[in-house]
Amino acid sequence: MAVPPSSSPSPSDPATPSGDEPAPTEEGTSRAGLMVVCAAVAVLLALNLFGGGNDTSAGIAGPPHAPPAAGSVPAPRTPAAQTPPAGAADTRDAAAGLPRSRPVRLFIPKIGVDAPFVDLAIGADGRLEPPPANDVNLVGWHAKGASPGETGTSIIAGHVDTKTSPAVFARLSELAKGDGFQVLRADGSKASFLVDSVETFDKADFPSERVYGDTPDAQARLITCAGAYDRRVKDYTDNLVVFAHLV
Repeated sequence: MAVPPSSSPSPSDPATPSGDEPAPTEEGTSRAGLMVVCAAVAVLLALNLFGGGNDTSAGIAGPPHAPPAAGSVPAPRTPAAQTPPAGAADTRDAAAGLPRSRPVRLFIPKIGVDAPFVDLAIGADGRLEPPPANDVNLVGWHAKGASPGETGTSIIAGHVDTKTSPAVFARLSELAKGDGFQVLRADGSKASFLVDSVETFDKADFPSERVYGDTPDAQARLITCAGAYDRRVKDYTDNLVVFAHLV
């Protein structure tokens, strides 16, 4: 796993359109050449939310309208039991989850994603740092939360685009219920997930508790930006969230 970025990237506002040209949307054809850096993760620490529509130095998505209850935020994880040795019977099931293990690579066959992970840490301002913006094929995970496949809610974030091209989650909206994706883990295992739903939320009415709340089984959230790009606040209007569970 790559070392967490020491600071959030600083985007520039996309070039001002001429005439009545519409603002860019999440569609890849309208993003080329735009500086839209958006990790879209709103994990909170001590009720401080990551992101901010007016925080242009962060270069990330705005926070939900209101923070969820403190108890809904996934707590830091402690190491779990080790993976059974080769050849040993493995009686675990999806409901029980997998032992804790750092994610190494994300595979989403339907939309052509094959990307490495970087750890995302909570910064001094209480916000989760976004993945570096200089790599369009990189995803990040909340390293103090549940690891993908571990019991609880694992948060995986990716940019939708950068100033030069679409990024790793540019086609995330194409996923649908029943689609699958996998996370290769450092212990050599692969956590397989099945998509339950793909939903878009206005950032002013974001269901924080539903998205980030801890769960009794192993689940994952894939999150990026969506909707129209608001040049006034230098941010997208919506968040796209893929809800999935371990199978």
